[in-house]
Amino acid sequence: QLRGDGLGTWIGDDMLAAYCDLHHIGHAHSIEVLDRQGALVGGLYGIALGRAFFGESMFSKATDASKVAMVGLVNILQRGGFGLVDCQVESEHLNSLGAENISRLDFERLLAQTVTVAHEPGIWRLPATCGELL
Repeated sequence: QLRGDGLGTWIGDDMLAAYCDLHHIGHAHSIEVLDRQGALVGGLYGIALGRAFFGESMFSKATDASKVAMVGLVNILQRGGFGLVDCQVESEHLNSLGAENISRLDFERLLAQTVTVAHEPGIWRLPATCGELL
């Protein structure tokens, strides 16, 4: 599938359908950041299993919009008692937000402690004015 700039993307129709299915059963979640005019300027998405969140991707069309999305995600995850956010790939950007690289053994230990512990699905339902909470 091609984006408007002619570059390919891995998010094809099958992947989109899979994420929609995961969202409908309560596993896939996104955080969107809108500007004052209501335009989408940043966000992130990922998969929640138990009390572990696996970040898939984040983007920003406006300065720091992905950082705002991450703050929103962390707020939700803290309220839900999550114990692990897997950012997948270490980056300077994520490290600036507090991420840290951990050993495989520590990751597996945290995964075992979090992935099978249910979280309250209501943590993902926020009021339209949720920006006021952050």
